[in-house]
Amino acid sequence: MDFLFPKDFLDRYGADCRPWSPTEARAYTRWLSGAHYENFHVVSFLLPKSLHQDFFNVYAYCRWADDLGDELGDRRKSLVALAWWRGELESLFGGRPPRHPVFVALQETVARRRLPEEPFERLIQAFEMDQTKTRYQTYEEVLDYCVYSANPVGRLVLGLCGYSDERRVALSDSICTALQLANHWQDVRRDLLERDRVYLPADRMAAHGYDYGALARDVEAGRAGEPVRALIRDLTERALALFEAGADLPDLLDRRLSIDIELFRRGGITVLDKIRRQGYDVISRRPKVGKLERVGLVVRVLASRLLAGRNPSGAAPRPEAAE
Repeated sequence: MDFLFPKDFLDRYGADCRPWSPTEARAYTRWLSGAHYENFHVVSFLLPKSLHQDFFNVYAYCRWADDLGDELGDRRKSLVALAWWRGELESLFGGRPPRHPVFVALQETVARRRLPEEPFERLIQAFEMDQTKTRYQTYEEVLDYCVYSANPVGRLVLGLCGYSDERRVALSDSICTALQLANHWQDVRRDLLERDRVYLPADRMAAHGYDYGALARDVEAGRAGEPVRALIRDLTERALALFEAGADLPDLLDRRLSIDIELFRRGGITVLDKIRRQGYDVISRRPKVGKLERVGLVVRVLASRLLAGRNPSGAAPRPEAAE
């Protein structure tokens, strides 16, 4: 069976591929989740096996949408491809039999976990925004982008695990927005050079005596002066506050899922701490969490969650228990 990454798949088959069987489709999403060029661990050993395939299926949807937005090399082509992807999504929720392997696999997950269409649609909107909007005038605009690019992922994860109540969703949104912001502040140089995107909001830049021209000069020179350091400190502290705002979420989840969520939260905080420790300089070098640091993070989170004795049976607290 010939499994291909999204761009290669499109180059070979176009938008009209042969119908895939459910068995083939599940194998494809499982392969894509483990073989993609990003070092992204879709499913941890902590998650129940009954959830693994569903996570693979949702990840494959997100991965395809992301690649359609970023890997085709032409914004017009990306917009056309994303419109096609939306059509496939609408067909799935409209009850029409899918042909594409991702949607063949995903239809089982959507039915089994009763997932709504909105978070899937919002992710497409985020990738469309990336094609048409490369600068953000206000911090609120950046937060609004996160509503589409990041928060739907957290809501899908909660949905896969049976949660949809307002309290957990709000806490998840805080964590997901913070993770997206941490990634933006970590990748300032890369986003500008590789994608011509700047997520640093113009209003916060102006507050620190900085602007797009100064950013371009700093990136070209590979240096970070005091204005951009002050700006990144400001934005880093805002992201940290969002991580703290979502800190109660792990205590409201199944213990196994709570460990994964706390790992993501702590991982994002660690990125922000790396930024702080290198003097808020994200221009001359990209803040990166090393392997030993990641191992240490896993050990600390495992110990803190397991020793805390939360939900010793592994049973998920029901939404009403959190009210």
